[in-house]
Amino acid sequence: MYTALSVGTAGAAAADALPAAIFGGSLTTVVGLLLLVLLAVVVYETVQIVDAYEKQALTVFGEYRGLLEPGINVIPPFVSRTYTFDMRTQTIDVPRQEAITRDNSPVTADAVVYIRVRDAKRAFLEVDDYKTAVSNLAQTTLRAVLGDMELDDTLNKRQEINSRIRTELDEPTDEWGIRVESVEVREVNPSQEVQQAMEQQTSAERRRRAMILEAQGERQSAIENAQGDKQSNIIRAQGEKQSQILEAQGDAISTVLRAKSAESMGERAIIEKGMETLEGIGEGESNTFVLPQEVTSLVGRYGKHLAGSDVGDGGSDLESMAFDEETRELIGLDNIDEILNQITEEADVDPADLEEKAEAVQRGEDAGLQDAGEVIEEMDAELDDGTEDTGA
Repeated sequence: MYTALSVGTAGAAAADALPAAIFGGSLTTVVGLLLLVLLAVVVYETVQIVDAYEKQALTVFGEYRGLLEPGINVIPPFVSRTYTFDMRTQTIDVPRQEAITRDNSPVTADAVVYIRVRDAKRAFLEVDDYKTAVSNLAQTTLRAVLGDMELDDTLNKRQEINSRIRTELDEPTDEWGIRVESVEVREVNPSQEVQQAMEQQTSAERRRRAMILEAQGERQSAIENAQGDKQSNIIRAQGEKQSQILEAQGDAISTVLRAKSAESMGERAIIEKGMETLEGIGEGESNTFVLPQEVTSLVGRYGKHLAGSDVGDGGSDLESMAFDEETRELIGLDNIDEILNQITEEADVDPADLEEKAEAVQRGEDAGLQDAGEVIEEMDAELDDGTEDTGA
């Protein structure tokens, strides 16, 4: 209790001593302090600093006096007011708006508007809050533009929507000293029912395209297979044709060689036939043989050709001699290569003609064997003519 009383008594004494200290001090010092404070307040109210990206509208007693440029500006203190305008590009979000398109489809859309204060004086004097004014005007214009278009256009022609909104905003914002630099519609969304219908349509369209692509692929595959089969058939036909040509050339060569051999071996066949006849006569029981003159002449003639004389020396066996030029020419030994080359060069000759010629030669060969007597008579006549010439 005594402690509380002492504290209260000390506080009362200090309160009584303060006015005495103030009034008891120097009056000049107090006045100086007051003037210093007043001067600081006056300087603060007089000097106005404007940033580089801003401009400020100045009013004195409520009257517009002009714009303060960036830097240090001196204004009347206590009676002036300033309003700041940002001269940089500013962004205004346009809230999501609902609209009905021309084909009665509900859609929602939002946008972003980029503006710049072009004339701070008009922005200060002509409109209360230019940002709010531009935002409200952009909302109204967005709904009007969407309502004047069909649903497909609102979804596909985004640039056209942006351009139309900007054009609609330019005229009124120019009066406010505001320039609309660009408008960007961010989203345009149809209603949920319309979205489901569009998804179904998109799925159907994709299925249709897939079927078309599959059909085109099958068609292309069929074309490729047909072309491959065609090329294969062409190559196979060319191969068969070449094989037939080669086979025909081989048959032609064989036919000509057979014909040449038959022609060269005709007289030898006659001799062999005559020898077989003599052998048959020798096997008979009779000791008396009557030989036609043609056979004896033929044997004598070819005996000279084969042994060089009618009788071998010393009764020895007759030795065979090499073919003379006449026999080689008769057989055609020296012309085989030439015949083969000629056949190769004339490969275009119809093999059927060669076959007919070979058959004709074959028929001539058979006829010669059947008419051996006539051939022997001709050869005997030639031998007699040679004998007469020798005797002469």
